[in-house]
Amino acid sequence: MSAVSADVNDGRCDRTACGHTGGGLVGAFASEWTKLWTIRTPYVCLLVGLIVTAIFTFYYGSIARINDKPIQPVGNASVSSVILTQFALVILAMTTVTSEYSTSSVRTSLLWVPIRHHVQLAKALLSALVGFAAGAVWAVLGIALAWGPFQGHASFELHKVVYQILAMGVYSALVCVMTVGVSFALRMAAGAVAMTFFLLSALPSMLVGLGGPVLLAINAYLPQTVGGYFMLANGKAPFPDVVSLLILLVWAGAAHMAGLFVLRRRDA
Repeated sequence: MSAVSADVNDGRCDRTACGHTGGGLVGAFASEWTKLWTIRTPYVCLLVGLIVTAIFTFYYGSIARINDKPIQPVGNASVSSVILTQFALVILAMTTVTSEYSTSSVRTSLLWVPIRHHVQLAKALLSALVGFAAGAVWAVLGIALAWGPFQGHASFELHKVVYQILAMGVYSALVCVMTVGVSFALRMAAGAVAMTFFLLSALPSMLVGLGGPVLLAINAYLPQTVGGYFMLANGKAPFPDVVSLLILLVWAGAAHMAGLFVLRRRDA
C-alpha cells in the first residue's frame, strides 16, 4: 500500500497529495471576482458614479467661476463629488455580501471556503480593489472636466493632483471595506445601506447642524469628515493627514471585525 493510500485509510490525507486545495484566500478571491462580474449591479454602480462625477465636477467648476471664488486646487472638484459617488461604491460592496444572504447562496460559499475569515477578507479585498480603481478613475475624470469651467479659478500642481487622485482612491477603498463589514454584521441590504448612510452622511449633517464644540469635535472623527480632511490636504484639518488616514483605517478595521464577529457567531 502506498504512503498516500495509508494516509487516506488512517483519515490523515495530506491536502496536496489528495488534490484538495479549497479554502485558500487566493481561491476565495478568485471566486468572489467571478461572482461580482457576473451580475449587473457593479456595472450599474460604476456607471452611475461616472455620470455623477462628470455632472458634479463640471457644476462645481462653473459655480466657482461664477461666484468668483479664490483659486483652489483643481482636484477639489473631484474630492467634493465623493459625498455622492461614495454611495455607488457602498451599494456595490454591500451587494457582494447581502445578495448571497438573500438567496442563501452564502451557505455554498462557506462550504467551498470553510475558513470564515477568508470569505469575508476576500470580499473586502475585492471591494477595496474595485473601490480604489473607481475612486482614482473618477478623480481623473473630475479633474479633466472641471478644469475648463474653472477658467482660471483653479491651480494645477502635479504633486497635489497626484496626491488627491490617490487619496480619493484610498478613501473609496476604505469605504468599501467598512461597508463589507457592516453588511456581514447586519446581513440585510436595507439595514446595511441605512447604517452606512447614517454613519457616512446623516450623522455628520446632524452634528454640524446642531453645532457646539463637543458635537463638532465628534464630527471631526467621523469617516466622511476625516476622509475629507485626508483628501483635501489643505492644512485646515485638526490633525495631520497621516492621522486622518489612521482614523479611517480604524473605522474600516472596526467594521471588519464586527462583521467577522457576527459571521463566526451566527455563521450562515
